[in-house]
Amino acid sequence: MVLIPDLVKIETTCSLESFRKFIIVSTCRSFIPESYMHDYEVFPEREEGPGAIYIEAADKVTLKKIREMTFVNAKEILGIIYSSKSGNTQLKWRQTRRRTGKVQGFASPNALVNLVEADVLSQEWVDDYIKTSQAHSQPEQESQENTAPPA
Repeated sequence: MVLIPDLVKIETTCSLESFRKFIIVSTCRSFIPESYMHDYEVFPEREEGPGAIYIEAADKVTLKKIREMTFVNAKEILGIIYSSKSGNTQLKWRQTRRRTGKVQGFASPNALVNLVEADVLSQEWVDDYIKTSQAHSQPEQESQENTAPPA
């Protein structure tokens, strides 16, 4: 059985489109209009509170509200703040060069799956992370197994 720690620290670079895809996969894939899905300038936002998503852009226009999501047309994006409804995943994307940026924060195991699906992280990165995590916890488990129970 593969054990993944509760939260994983994320620090990587990715394209704006990959992070946009991550947000859509994580929040509104089942109901985003098809035309919005394929328009790289359309982003979902959600009001403050649990699960807030905020797009920081030089130019932003509200298009339509569907369920709890407000879809916006945004240009010249400087940053995106994403938090899951559970509060376990907190990620920020910050523009570093044109449509590329740095992602930082913490992600839940479920968010890791979505980050891989959206090409923010590679499957190899996750596999390496799991191996490294298991290697660090292995000696601790072995020492617990080799310790005799109290009499």
